[in-house]
Amino acid sequence: MELLLSLAAFGVVNFLAAVSPGPDFFVVSKNSIGYSRRIGVYTALGVGCGIFVHVAYTIVGIGFVISQSVVLFSLIKVWGALYLCYLGIKLLRSKSETNLLNASTEKETAEKTGWNAFGEGFLTNVLNPKAAVFFVSVFSQLVSPELPIVLQSLYGVEAAVIVAAWFVFLAVTLSYSKIVPVLNRFQSHILKAMGGVLILLGIRLAFSKQ
Repeated sequence: MELLLSLAAFGVVNFLAAVSPGPDFFVVSKNSIGYSRRIGVYTALGVGCGIFVHVAYTIVGIGFVISQSVVLFSLIKVWGALYLCYLGIKLLRSKSETNLLNASTEKETAEKTGWNAFGEGFLTNVLNPKAAVFFVSVFSQLVSPELPIVLQSLYGVEAAVIVAAWFVFLAVTLSYSKIVPVLNRFQSHILKAMGGVLILLGIRLAFSKQ
């Protein structure tokens, strides 16, 4: 019973963290709007799989080192900031006359494959140091170090499933047929706005003190 309550609490915390707007949210959104539902879903699955990286190093204790080392944390923070800025600049430089929402499947495949979208979501999540600190703190609060590795891994699987499910839902919703025509009218402005947000997130991340 105690394990079930702990899993439930861990699940709620992860869900609330997932629905909070951040880099993962904007990357899944811009790929769902700018390309297709399929590309958005692949991006969402990449974000979910990125969770396993955070869980893995947290379980083996590297997470503690990252949380205590200013140098390691700073390196990860800079990498993440540069990657977000790179994604944002790509959006800002996108051609306004290109109608990505109505692009053919062949064109979408040529511009961004499912694996590319998956990798983009994966890297966005893995290179986010906030996610690293989040998992270290949550594990230290809710997951007992005395638990067997198998049970600790169960928390990681739960977190990945919750995050992936939420972002798949987001991708499907944003690419819903009745929503697409509306988004299509403002696509260029939306994508450029998301590019600006990603750059601002990258800058904020680079200069944040924690």
